[in-house]
Amino acid sequence: MKRLAWYDLITINLFWLALNIRNNAFGSLFMPYLVDEFVRSDVRNTALGAMRTAGLVIAMLVQPATGLLSDRNTSRFGRRRPYIFVGALLDLLFLGAIALSWNYVSLLIAVLLIQVSSNISHGPLQALIPDLVPEDQRGRASAVKAIMELLPLILLAFTVARLMGAGMLDWAIFVTGAAELVILILTMIFVKEEPLLVKPDVPFKPTMLRVLGMLAGILVGGVAGLVGGGILGGMAGWIAASFGSTLLGWEVGLGVGGLAAMAIGVVSGVWAGSLATLGQAAKKESAFIWWVTNRLMFLSAITSIQSFAPFFLMYAFNIDRNEAAQTTGNLMMVVGIFTLVTALPSGWLADRFGHGRLVAASGIIAAIGTTVLLTTIWVPNMNVIVVAGIILGLATGLFTTANWAMGTALVPPEEAGRYLGISNLAGAGAGMIGAGIGGPLADQMNQYLPGLGYFAIFACYAFLFLGSVFTLRGVKKQA
Repeated sequence: MKRLAWYDLITINLFWLALNIRNNAFGSLFMPYLVDEFVRSDVRNTALGAMRTAGLVIAMLVQPATGLLSDRNTSRFGRRRPYIFVGALLDLLFLGAIALSWNYVSLLIAVLLIQVSSNISHGPLQALIPDLVPEDQRGRASAVKAIMELLPLILLAFTVARLMGAGMLDWAIFVTGAAELVILILTMIFVKEEPLLVKPDVPFKPTMLRVLGMLAGILVGGVAGLVGGGILGGMAGWIAASFGSTLLGWEVGLGVGGLAAMAIGVVSGVWAGSLATLGQAAKKESAFIWWVTNRLMFLSAITSIQSFAPFFLMYAFNIDRNEAAQTTGNLMMVVGIFTLVTALPSGWLADRFGHGRLVAASGIIAAIGTTVLLTTIWVPNMNVIVVAGIILGLATGLFTTANWAMGTALVPPEEAGRYLGISNLAGAGAGMIGAGIGGPLADQMNQYLPGLGYFAIFACYAFLFLGSVFTLRGVKKQA
């Protein structure tokens, strides 16, 4: 494997820029905007949570499947680029379907289709660094990849979010698609792959069965969370009702039950999925399983805050969806800048203070940032929300690098791909648990008192951040 020039490290990672422009525009701006247009305001959080959950199920299946198929691809154009090319072209088609959607059902179909297309590209794209970059340059290549993943948070604030703020959704979708097309062309021109001459003897079926096992585990975790949350919420509601009204007990029960459902869903989902995919080896690698649990708790909270931010801003500042989209873009920019501020030096910080300490610090800092956000629900202040975004960005930057470095040190070296693949699937499960449970909880409690639903789910996410810190005890105990 020949040594690469600095510009090769950029071109190999260039499509991560396109993928994350599309992902952030689609998930944080287009989806909330159109859900608000197509459904009643009292159920929009539930509708968005259901849509995200359905889309992530698709992602969990398509991404590893296309990654495996690309491993066996003997095309003269290379193993990975044909999948990236086809996935991106389908992205453009399904972005058009989003622009033409006329109700919730048509939007849901478009969302499911774009999850298929984007993950056709995503799975094979992950293999470009291992395929093309010499081992002693992979650290720098991964750093470039991280920058490509964070830059869209800043770029979208000046482009797509502003167009949506002006009510120009069609143009915002067009700009997103045009950016992806231009970057796709550059990737096809400058990324060079050697054709695979002999198809490897890599069995497809066993790996996909493990994927289905992980998906089943997360679904089992969700059911366990709902059952456990229902029991604990019922107990808390009964106690609260004995000191006040039945209605108060009902709302307390919902809040406690929602938090319990998320926490139980994460822990039981990760363990059930890990047992299904790793078998008895999961018991021997409990430190790794607790690391995945830590990762899933943090990601469930941070991705869900990002998902529900537009609806929260619409409520808190009494603004329409156009202004909420632009404000969300500005906040994404703030978070992105401060994520970069801590992500870049976090490797040095981890070497000095230890990965565990940085991961613990990220959970505590994120909980503080979410608590700051809570104060603006009934006393809205944009400056305070920006401060909360800065704190959450700092926490996310620390977590992104330190958590992954911790995980790579925990996996058995001879099976690193198999184990780290589980963590990628858990990342998709984060949105399923955080948004799938948080959406209905927010809508139900907002009916009791406007704003209470957002207070409840953001409080749940703050506790999830703290819970992620607590799970590190399992990592330290077994590591």
